[in-house]
Parts: sequence; C-alpha cells; structure tokens
Amino acid sequence: MRFLSPGSRGLARLAFGGVLTMAFGFLVALASTATAEDSMTDLGVTGSNADLVVGGGKVAVAAGDRIVVADTTGKIEGVVTGLSDAFSLAMTADGSRLYTASQGSNEVAEIDTATREITRRIDLSDFPCPSTLALTGERLWVGYGGCGGEKGVLGLDLSAAVPQPSPFGNPLPVGPLLAAAGDTLVVGEGAGSPTDLFVYDLSGAHPVLRGEIDGHAQDNHRLADVAVTPDGSHVISAFAIPYSFDVWNATTLTKVRGYQGPSFDGYPMAVAISSDGSFIAGARDIGTAMTLYDAASGAVIRTEDTPVGEVVRGSVAFSGRDVFSLLKTPTDQLILWRLHDVTLPPSTLTLTAAPGGTAREPLTLTGRLAFADGTAPGARPLTVTRTLPDGTSAELPPATSAADGTFTFTDTPPVGGQITYTVRWDGGSGHRWSKASATAAVRYGTTLTLSGPTSAVAGNALTFSGELQAEGTTPPRKVWITIQRTRHADGDTVRWQEGITAFGSYMFDDTPDVGEYTYTVRWGGDSRTGAAEASQAVTVHEPDE
Repeated sequence: MRFLSPGSRGLARLAFGGVLTMAFGFLVALASTATAEDSMTDLGVTGSNADLVVGGGKVAVAAGDRIVVADTTGKIEGVVTGLSDAFSLAMTADGSRLYTASQGSNEVAEIDTATREITRRIDLSDFPCPSTLALTGERLWVGYGGCGGEKGVLGLDLSAAVPQPSPFGNPLPVGPLLAAAGDTLVVGEGAGSPTDLFVYDLSGAHPVLRGEIDGHAQDNHRLADVAVTPDGSHVISAFAIPYSFDVWNATTLTKVRGYQGPSFDGYPMAVAISSDGSFIAGARDIGTAMTLYDAASGAVIRTEDTPVGEVVRGSVAFSGRDVFSLLKTPTDQLILWRLHDVTLPPSTLTLTAAPGGTAREPLTLTGRLAFADGTAPGARPLTVTRTLPDGTSAELPPATSAADGTFTFTDTPPVGGQITYTVRWDGGSGHRWSKASATAAVRYGTTLTLSGPTSAVAGNALTFSGELQAEGTTPPRKVWITIQRTRHADGDTVRWQEGITAFGSYMFDDTPDVGEYTYTVRWGGDSRTGAAEASQAVTVHEPDE
C-alpha cells in the first residue's frame, strides 16, 4: 500500500501499490499549462497506482524506480532516478527536500529537489518494507511492513548526520497509514474491517499515545486515506464505510462531523485539507470524483468530475488555492490533474451566437461574465478562440466585458459548418476562472438565378431556367427547389417543385392564362448552404393582341 503526503504541513495520504513502468520514456503534456484553466499532464508512466506530494511550488509523483517532478502549473521539470520501488513521498514545507520510502532497497532516500539528486540514503534493513511517510519539522515518521513481516511505525531525526530508526507503539496487524501535523500523529490500519485509528502526541521528545478511535465501536471499515488539520487539532478520515469523510477531535477522539452527500455517491478514495484549514477536498471512486467542502460547516462548495479515468486512491493534495490529484486511465496511464483556484468563489460565463451565420460575413456573438456573489465584474479581458469544423483553432482578438459583465464581439467565419467559439476569463484574486462555448451553424452564401420571358402569348409554353450556386463550396446536388406562380389580379398562387441537376442548374415550363404574373423560385437551404430566392414578372397577352 502507498501513502501520499501533502508535504508542507506534514499531511500524508494513502494509495495502494504496484510497480510503474515508463511509457516509451517520453513525457507529454495533455493540455496547455500556461492558462488559468484546470489542466492535465501526462506523466509518461503507467501503473495501477502512484504516490503524490506537493510543497514549495513543486509536485512530485513516485513511479516505481523513479520520481517525476513538476512545477505547480503541471509543467514537468525532470525525473529522479536510482530508486528501487519508490513507494511513498514526503516533502519539506519549502519544497527543497523530498523523501521517499523505497521498498525494494529497504531505505529512505533524501533528495535535493533543485538538482533532483539523492543526497543520502537511510538504511531501514531491520524494518523492511517501508511503505508510508509523514513529516513534521525535522522528524520523519515511517510506517513499515506493508508487504509482510512485522508491521509498525518508527521515527527518524533528520537533523542527525546518520538518523537512527526509533520504533514505537505496538505491532500492528496490517501495514499502517500515517498522517501528521502540529503535535499530532495518526496511525491507521491500512486494511481490515473494522479499522482502528491510533492518535499520538508529538509535543515531547517521543510520541505518546493519546488513545484509539475504535473501528468496531464507530463502525469504521476499510480505511482509504487519513489527514490531520494544519494545527493538529483534528483528524480527517476516509473510510469506505460509512461512505463519508469524517472529522475527529484529536484530543477527545470524538467525532465532530461527517462530510457526506444526501445519498451514496461512491466510496471515499482520498482526502486533504488546505494549509489554512478552511477547505477539505474529498475524492470518490464513482459518481462525483472530487468535492470541495467548507471545513467549518461541511457545506459543499464545488464538485468536479474527472476529464478522464478515475482518481488514484489517496492522491489528493492542496497547493494554495489549487488541488492536485492523480488520474488513472483505462490503460493505466497516469495523469496529473490540477484544479486551479478551486477554493475561490466561482464566476460564470455565457456565450450566444447570432442565428443564421453565413461564411465570409460578420457574425455577432454576445455573452456575460457574472460573479456568484452578485458583484459587478467591471471591465475584464476575455480570451476568444475559434475552432473550425476541421478541428483547427485560432485565437481571435480579445474581448472586454462592460461594467455589468456583458460583452459583444464580431468575427467573420472563413468557412461554413459547425464553428465553435470559446471565451475564457482567467480569473482574479477574488473569483475563479470560467469559460463558455457556443457553436454556430455557419452556412455558405447561396445565389439563385431565374431567366425566362417577360411577355408571352396565351397558349404558348413559357420556359424558365436558372442556377443555384454556393460561394466557397459546391452547390447542393439532386435537391428540389420550390416554384411559385402568383397572379397579380387576385393573388391566386400555384406552387410546385423542380429538381436541381448535378451541376446546380434547373429548368421548368409553364403555360399560364392571360394576366400578369410573378414567378418566384426558392431554395430553403440545408446544413451547408443558406436560403436563396429569385423572381421574375411576366405579362401574358391574348393571341390577337
């Protein structure tokens, strides 16, 4: 089993094991990380699980024999190699030092994140299978025995030149999960049903057991993840049963509240708390992938669904206003998922395209930027992108919202078809980014001609012809146009249809009575071409005139 630590506050997370392999050795970004949007980054590794930690502007992911390091925009900086089954991570608050538990070599490796070099290795051969880490200051807590043998927890004084393992507590029936912050360390049974939590006081030179949150008494089963609030006052658990993210008082060991939806929405997979203690992020295996809660009230602030795959167990961590997680695709490809500015109040964008767009003619789009708290957005720069039917995209001149948030822009689409316009606001210090899209059914401009006599003698057939042409594309073929003959004297109207040939031409005959008429031909348009019509007046005389 794996344990994931959010690093700067010494929190730790769990994810279950598996060796990761490189996907042809290339690191590929799935989405641009230069914008304020949420992003996904392909880490170039595959595997059933992974371990993630965030701290000091860096994100690290344990991947078997290596660690992938990225910045907090998701841009990959490099890879740490020379490891044997890197199984868990912890990072200092400033992000300068990274620690990993390596099960293959039974050691903890210390890494300089600036150089991505291993600076020292701490031997744990007497405590095999180190599987979970939690960091508080210069003390590193290590859970061992995750792959068999004796199972327990030990401490390491990282300020010593050669840290010596210092085990404590009673042996555990299963490999432990760890989380630590402030003066509180939580040791959770990493499997089993029911499942216990043991809470330790770290205020002295050695951990002192405060007590136990009994899984049988509380009906807690199958612990997936655990966290501690930054001040160490509360513990947050993610048990598969009772389906909720529960908060426990770290002193009295009593349950304070549960963060749970009105109905079952999947088993809890991971949990994290923001560095200021204001927000809790919880991930589930089905249903809503990620939920952001208000820590004080338990109210749901935001929900997010995964763009691809599912959240890896235990892989949730805060970085300021962002939340990071790992996604696993159906082919076990591992993706770094960044939810940007997720803790800010939301903004919304709407966008509407004027109907009846025609290629090579101006098309007007309108929209509005609004804030959830009702305040007026004022003038805000908006990025505008146009995507053509063939998938090519181009950034258009930016738009700017008015004081009330409304905006208008005009574009001249170069082609017909389904053209998508996307408007994005990158957000600010007070509100989260947002974007909106609108698809315009743009048709090519069409012309319809009508040629024929303007006067004739009654009893003689009149012959008319014309062409249907579309600007920028081939004309519709094997379609029908409507022909209407209207007599001026009484408005009597006759309608019929004629076919268009493969070359866009048509022809029809008519033998009207004496009178003045107007012939009108109409093409109603289709998905590619716009409507068109043409008319011609005809006077029909008596034969002796």
